[in-house]
Amino acid sequence: MRADGTFSVQAFVPTGLKPEPAVATALPVGVATMEKRYEGEVAGRSATLFTAAFDQATGVGTYVAMESFEGALNGREGTFNFVHSATTSGSDRSAEFFLVVPSSGTGALAGITGSGGLTVEADGTHRVWFEYEIG
Repeated sequence: MRADGTFSVQAFVPTGLKPEPAVATALPVGVATMEKRYEGEVAGRSATLFTAAFDQATGVGTYVAMESFEGALNGREGTFNFVHSATTSGSDRSAEFFLVVPSSGTGALAGITGSGGLTVEADGTHRVWFEYEIG
């Protein structure tokens, strides 16, 4: 099955958490929490732990995000976790990874497995999709 939607970031809060022991690299590593709202066939909200090695000035870096989603896919309500990451050179996305965490589903989404992806369009619209099965 497939579910498509759009999302908006409601909150992005840097935590101040730093890797220990400290290791100096050319890109700083940071951790933040995020809240997102989803609309469409993917409807609900998520709480996200967001980690990145990123240069704000150039837009170069890589992120890894773990999201806890609460809502519905194609009307099936429940919760689950998903993880995604990507690298950017400032104008593109590469090395993308997106996976529903096995055994994380509850409610009508219990047993969910799959993958998906996300894009940010030129006009700033954030799109997400899940290719999934309920087993």
